[in-house]
Amino acid sequence: MSTTFDIMLPYYGDVSLMQAAVRSIQDQTDPDWRLTVVDDGTEPGVPEWFAELGDKRIRYFRNERNLGVTDNYRKCVGLVEHEHVVLMGTDDIMLPNYLAVVRSGLRQYPDVAMVEPGVEVIDGNGDRIHTMVDQTKRRLYSPKVRGRRLMGGEELATSLLRGNWLYFSSICWRADVLKSVSFRDGYDVIQDLALVVDVLQSGAWMLLDDTVCFQYRRHKVSLSSVRAFNGSRFTEAREYFLDVADRLDEHGWPKAAKAARLHVSSRIHAASLVPGAVRTKQPDGVRALARHALGPIRRPTQ
Repeated sequence: MSTTFDIMLPYYGDVSLMQAAVRSIQDQTDPDWRLTVVDDGTEPGVPEWFAELGDKRIRYFRNERNLGVTDNYRKCVGLVEHEHVVLMGTDDIMLPNYLAVVRSGLRQYPDVAMVEPGVEVIDGNGDRIHTMVDQTKRRLYSPKVRGRRLMGGEELATSLLRGNWLYFSSICWRADVLKSVSFRDGYDVIQDLALVVDVLQSGAWMLLDDTVCFQYRRHKVSLSSVRAFNGSRFTEAREYFLDVADRLDEHGWPKAAKAARLHVSSRIHAASLVPGAVRTKQPDGVRALARHALGPIRRPTQ
């Protein structure tokens, strides 16, 4: 397989972390890639830095106006030209073997729509960490993989809706599948899970590979964590889970629909944040978190 990988970097934020991400791509042992950076910010010196790299495999665009997270992802998908694509996080790191691991999996399973390799979590300084969130993902929700494992259909959708154990920015996608299912409007935090479930409903399969080749950066402060104590991220999540449950029932996946309505891990997460919302004196957040943690599993009938 000599297919060039499209690596799309929807960029906004810290310049030094973005530069580290770019360098990690340049350090791949598999050299057959093309990086596209779509800059949604206004940080000075960034266009000049890319010009100075002098790497013909890298192309850089700066948006004329801020598009926001979801629309910038959509723009990146629209610029994809090759058969396989990675929507990489702007501050994540590809270990040197990432593309080699993915390409090896695709040789064995050439028709698979998604490849999720082994991931380790790092902090803002690049040090490996083991957070409670990630330990819970691995121990309670993620499937057991020894080597490689194919998953898809209702089995995978049910697993992810119980607890989303994926690291979205580490996934390599088949471009035609990704382009056939757009990011849903109205979601800022849960749009990654929504996209994967939509792709699974289209009949796609995912290859899991336990070879660690990607570093996902988890910060103390992020869009999702800033919105945690005020409860807004869980208001979004609740709307998504109830909506997708109805759609999965219609699709004939009752187990996945039940997992969406129960959304156990999301409820537990919300409940764990109630003391922090109380401590920071956010009464609206307390109510939103409690509603998510304890609320009904179906929409009220009209």
